[in-house]
Amino acid sequence: MRDAELATYSPPVAKEALLRVRDLQGWYGESHVLHGIDFGVQPGEVVTLLGRNGAGKTTTLKAIMGLLGKRSGSVVFEGQETIGLPARAIARAGIAFCPEERGIFSSLNVQENLLLPPQVKPGGLTLERIFQLFPNLKERASSQGTKLSGGEQQMLAIGRILRTGAKTLLLDEPTEGLAPVIIQQIGRTIEQLKNEGFTIVLVEQNFRFASTVADRHYIVEQGKVIDMIPNNQMDANIDKLHAYLGV
Repeated sequence: MRDAELATYSPPVAKEALLRVRDLQGWYGESHVLHGIDFGVQPGEVVTLLGRNGAGKTTTLKAIMGLLGKRSGSVVFEGQETIGLPARAIARAGIAFCPEERGIFSSLNVQENLLLPPQVKPGGLTLERIFQLFPNLKERASSQGTKLSGGEQQMLAIGRILRTGAKTLLLDEPTEGLAPVIIQQIGRTIEQLKNEGFTIVLVEQNFRFASTVADRHYIVEQGKVIDMIPNNQMDANIDKLHAYLGV
């Protein structure tokens, strides 16, 4: 996309958004990687950040969560500006981050991993409810993290943040490297969580999977949001998506 287009695009953001991100800038050390991210998420929505590798999608989630050493702009959650808050305060406000690396403690079993995070807000899912969402985890409750498959580790990583009571979830590449049957299960879980009132920001490379769970899609390129495509217009914009994503 031309520099002029990158400079002038300004996606509409509803004032009543649960999570509203405006002109979000972010740095890794001296490297300026986010150049004015703008998007909004309504309560109970699932939205995706789509883009090529290195576009700034994961960095955007980390910046929202307060995990970058340097950031600026505005991130308003439930009417509160969070840009100056540390990550622990943002977590207590009700946002949970599930990183691509999953962060499973290999020396602990499944149940111990699930019980590890503190509840930051009332309403965290019980072990029984998490086992309903992920029956595989119930079967492997006493298995150590090192003995889980990649799909089981991803289920555990998502299940663990559901224990905290946070109702807004930032999921980074939850389907990366997983078998199709596990991807379908992750998709069904996201749909169930949405039906239960969770709000989800999803970073994905797999736009076909994203189209099965999301309400709309923000395209990220060179550290900026350059377009927004409603899910019901994905087919009409398929050529544009291929150009954006290089597929």
